[in-house]
Amino acid sequence: MKSVMPFRGLTAPVLRSALRPVLADPAYRLTGRDEWEGTIRGLWDGARFREERYAALAIAGHRLYRQWARDRCAMPLYRHLVESGAWWDLVDEIASHLVGPILRAHPETESDRMRSWAIASSMWVRRAAILSQLSSRGETDRQLLLDCITPNLADREFFIRKAIGWSLRQYAHCDSSAADWVRCTVDELGPQLSPLSRREALKHLG
Repeated sequence: MKSVMPFRGLTAPVLRSALRPVLADPAYRLTGRDEWEGTIRGLWDGARFREERYAALAIAGHRLYRQWARDRCAMPLYRHLVESGAWWDLVDEIASHLVGPILRAHPETESDRMRSWAIASSMWVRRAAILSQLSSRGETDRQLLLDCITPNLADREFFIRKAIGWSLRQYAHCDSSAADWVRCTVDELGPQLSPLSRREALKHLG
């Protein structure tokens, strides 16, 4: 993990095991949306080790707080986490598991929000937009996926090129129709698509 913030060295299973009883304990139950967001922001912004930010994301995505996590009002919080987290392991989790469900529940407003994120100055916000449908499978909005990818085709940043290929590859796994669409899209984009993005998109498609 080539990031500025240090690790304590806890593996993901160990951290999840440590957090599970705390999150389930009624004594630590968060009782309102403001308290939920404040707790996440406090842990995140005050973190000295990455595990503290993982704990913040665990609270954000916990089933007990789903009604707040999946409300459109949470999107400014998620953007703050993306911009300040600024590393792939945090951003990818936020994009797929926090932003994605809101996008699927509220496409009438959040699709345009993703289009605006896709042209943001922050590379990490743009990556989050590209990956926002990573878990959407059959619900993937193909046009939105293209609208998030297209403004970033010329970007030479590794994390953007990787995200473009990954988002296409993930959708291609849905079914044969999705795979055909991805192949066609890769062909249509031609040399606009970086070699890295192309390889990632077509991986396992033959």
